Amino acid sequence: MIGAMRRHPVRTTIIATLAVVLVIAISWTVAATNSEGWRHPARAGATAEPSATKPPTTPAPSLAETGYSTVALVALACKRPTARVSTAGALTTALAAARAGDVIALDAGSYRGNFVATASGTPTSPITLCGTSASILNGGTIKSGYVLHLDAASYWHLEGFAVTNGQKGVVADKTTGAVIQGLTVSGIGDEGIHLRDFSSNNTVDGNTVTNTGMLKPKYGEGIYIGTAKSNWCSFSQCRVDNSDHNTVSHNHISNTMAESVDIKEGTTGGVLKNNTFDGAGMTAADSWVDVKGNGWLIEDNVGRDGVSDGFQTHQILDGWGSGNVFAGNTADVAGSGFGFHITRPLGNIVRCNNTVAGARRGLSNIACTQ
Repeated sequence: MIGAMRRHPVRTTIIATLAVVLVIAISWTVAATNSEGWRHPARAGATAEPSATKPPTTPAPSLAETGYSTVALVALACKRPTARVSTAGALTTALAAARAGDVIALDAGSYRGNFVATASGTPTSPITLCGTSASILNGGTIKSGYVLHLDAASYWHLEGFAVTNGQKGVVADKTTGAVIQGLTVSGIGDEGIHLRDFSSNNTVDGNTVTNTGMLKPKYGEGIYIGTAKSNWCSFSQCRVDNSDHNTVSHNHISNTMAESVDIKEGTTGGVLKNNTFDGAGMTAADSWVDVKGNGWLIEDNVGRDGVSDGFQTHQILDGWGSGNVFAGNTADVAGSGFGFHITRPLGNIVRCNNTVAGARRGLSNIACTQ
């Protein structure tokens, strides 16, 4: 054996080197694993709660790397900030300097201004802005301005903070892969959260949206996806606003002057699921949800205190308002219309497993299907 090793010194060196690398890799993996079995990307010895003066620069791991839900990832990321801010000026500076993998944590307090993000993260290294409901972005007036604007800024995670007192709350233009999660959006002049101008593959999850439409009730939607045809030349270069494949889930939407959720013509293939809608106070709409796009799944939502209908579809433009599926929703309408009012059939489907109460005209104006 010794003779064989002498005849192959290169092979022996390679084997020895691989053995050392394997031992190091195993030791790093063990050291970076916490009591729940979650693998941190940081080196062994990194602290779970970094100091405010010298935060770590390791980016939050991706969903693909950990197998954790997006909710868990964003919460964990905020415990490991690369920057911590406590003033509006510091926040503005941090947003301007943000790079992929950065985690900007908001201290409790009021941040007055209109804040804009233009940098992008990546699918595996998003940029995170996070805080608690005591971290309040305040636009200063409901008459103008967006409190927080993702302007061609993709792969952002917005987590946990509050947004108030702007004409619009959170607006995403030309944004992909953003997660807007756990925000409290209230006291807004027009709509609370708006994805538009070819913003696709985003997630709006677990937010509380209330008291919208304080400036112009007819523009006071809670969550708004896409752009109305009449505004395509203002916001999508006179093209159909294909804000596609967005997911709106687990949101609590109440006291909106217009619809809880408005899904515009031009949008395709989204999911509206597990949300709750409260129509009390609604003055400029006749349903919780308007669907004018194509191929949306509207499933397992719960609505109460409807004005007329619970859910509606509309054909604003030829080729749109079709192929949408309503399944497993619970609608306590208490109104004069239907639980589901399908303006034209156009391949739209109302499943028989929807539950409707209080609608004077019944489940739907089209026959339900199993």
